[in-house]
Amino acid sequence: MLAGMTTNVVFGLLRVAILVAALKAANGEIADYTVAAANTYVWIGQGLLGFILLWGTNELAERVRSGDVVVDLYRPWNLQGALLAEDVGRGGYAFLTRLAPPMVFGMLLFPFQFPATAVQWPLFLVSALIALVISFGFRFLIDISSFWLIDNRGLYGFWNVSSGLLCGLTVPISFFPEWAREVLWLTPFPAVLQAPIDVFLGHGDPVKLLLLQAFWAVVILAIGHLTLQRAVRKVVVQGG
Repeated sequence: MLAGMTTNVVFGLLRVAILVAALKAANGEIADYTVAAANTYVWIGQGLLGFILLWGTNELAERVRSGDVVVDLYRPWNLQGALLAEDVGRGGYAFLTRLAPPMVFGMLLFPFQFPATAVQWPLFLVSALIALVISFGFRFLIDISSFWLIDNRGLYGFWNVSSGLLCGLTVPISFFPEWAREVLWLTPFPAVLQAPIDVFLGHGDPVKLLLLQAFWAVVILAIGHLTLQRAVRKVVVQGG
């Protein structure tokens, strides 16, 4: 936990330096981001990383590869629901140890753009929780791809490389060309990271952002459920 928190802060400092330099070169504003908004974007993003666990552990995939998943499938539960409940519990702990510390660090040491209205705080928390569910849905799909791929480390590595750019972690999505912004917002990726940050900053209608997130959460979980049902029709354990 301490190592992860420290890493988030160190990379946050690097990202702040790069973004602020870019903003100063652009006369202090790019798209709808000022220096204060950029600092806020960075520190919320660094906190959300550990909370939503954008880059997961691939633990379920390893259990599929080893055959241990058969034990999970014998248990009297819904595997997807059980793992989601476990992830939400992990998120509760990560809220205190991974999300809050980088945000407080940024608030105390850098220009910070606080929400204009008090209602944005609870809306941000709801948005972050839905983002956690969507992130779980993506990670679950990548994990259960092991039922067909056997070894999904290539897919997992591709997700680790591409998700930061698609979700708005590398740079804000509003920095993209207009056509790219429109295409990305038609996908579930911005709902994982950019949407909670936009709710906090007041960029766009928060209700629309929450509804968009809720829609993608339902869609991703439904796809995961159907994919799992397809996967367990015939389970072959390696070695016998």
